[in-house]
Amino acid sequence: MSDLSSLRPVAVWRHFFNLCRIPRASGQEAAVRDALSKWACDRGLSVKVDSRGNLILGKPATPGRENHPGMVLQGHLDMVCQKSSGSPHDFGHDPIRPVLRDGWVTASDTTLGADNGIGVALALAVLEADDLEHPALEVLLTVDEEAGMHGATGLERDAVRGRLLINLDTEEWGEIYIGCAGSADVVADVSLPLVAAPADMRAIGLRLSGLTGGHSGIDIHRRRGNAIKLLAQFLHELAKKGFGFRLVSMMGGTAHNAIAREAEAVLLVEGTPALLEEAGGFIAGLRSQLDDEESGVRIDFELVSTQDTGDALSGETTRQVLALLSDLPCGVRHMSGQMPNVVETSNNIGELRLEAGRLHVNMMVRSLDEHGIHTLSDEIVARFAASGFDGLHVTGAGPVWHPDSGSKLLALARGVYRQTFDHEATVQVIHAGLECGVFNWLWPDMDMISFGPTIRGAHAPNECVETASVERAWQLLAGILAAVPERESGN
Repeated sequence: MSDLSSLRPVAVWRHFFNLCRIPRASGQEAAVRDALSKWACDRGLSVKVDSRGNLILGKPATPGRENHPGMVLQGHLDMVCQKSSGSPHDFGHDPIRPVLRDGWVTASDTTLGADNGIGVALALAVLEADDLEHPALEVLLTVDEEAGMHGATGLERDAVRGRLLINLDTEEWGEIYIGCAGSADVVADVSLPLVAAPADMRAIGLRLSGLTGGHSGIDIHRRRGNAIKLLAQFLHELAKKGFGFRLVSMMGGTAHNAIAREAEAVLLVEGTPALLEEAGGFIAGLRSQLDDEESGVRIDFELVSTQDTGDALSGETTRQVLALLSDLPCGVRHMSGQMPNVVETSNNIGELRLEAGRLHVNMMVRSLDEHGIHTLSDEIVARFAASGFDGLHVTGAGPVWHPDSGSKLLALARGVYRQTFDHEATVQVIHAGLECGVFNWLWPDMDMISFGPTIRGAHAPNECVETASVERAWQLLAGILAAVPERESGN
């Protein structure tokens, strides 16, 4: 805690540090849930765990606020677990080690878990505080958000009583969000024919690395490379130029909602010198196209023993697979016509595994419009079918949260923001999935907004959170809770 002990608000950073000590990958939140349940019980707070594993903590209104509408503060317990290549960190056992650097808190070689640990810490600090005015509070902490919002989708309609909700899971301070993208997972699982490896071909391993990665929603518009897509494009260019090779395996990415930072392949090739020259030219071209932060992108080669490779795809199947992968939509498809500088529809190729004749691709389509989700998902399925590959399925991961510009909670929050910081907050929608989309379906009468401190690099090992914006988010949250007006007659 020594690095964070000087930061304010003290309680928020203490709670965040304690969260960092407990591994909490998606689907493995039991330990952190148990720790928070005990903490809440020790303080006389109400504690409920539902059948899906979501945790709901409650605190009565402060005296004189009993007739004010109840407020739900919401975040998720799990985090995306990404680490730098070569890091020995074990997300199942090792704590995250936060470090303070120039006004930002980050972690070395791993994701920090500020998404959504800071939001959870803000809510816990509210429950702990005895000097805040507030209505009746419920803190809803869901599980398995990053893997598909499975905790939120399992909530019962009577899980919470409040009908005002603040989601603390957005990552750009100064913006109040009133809408989010919905999404669908498009998953391919295709069986491919293998042939025996020719004795006169050499086995080469190649690895594309050095990319920044990031969140497949909020970072998708940045000029960052997707390692899976780029490696497929490089190999496809080689095939079009007549290089003779066959794919043995290809792998990249670790999560559907993270931009792939690394990808690798094993090839059977007829020669290597020209291959190295082609890689140099391809990388030089990439560095002129991508953002400056991607200047470290590289392709490395190594000889592989043919005894370790096994069979390979035929030359024709290799060309078919690479043509498909290099042509798949990846990145921004459309920008929003209603919200300036906001992505409307995108796709991320998050995971690829080609080994032993089995091709598995996990993609995440996002859109602010349900039609956009269906259209792009159908296009991807059609592209696989046109290449002669079946075995695709599309599943919904999160519904769209449609903006309500007439929200009374939004008006209240904007007023508090203006009074506290002497300027206007920006009202925005986000091209990422928030659980508010699920809540909007589950509780149509819920009045919701979302805000949070500034987080950079979510879903990547360079994730960091700005300390000054955490303090401002706390000021805004406390101010809103104190300003909730008395319940209107009849409501």
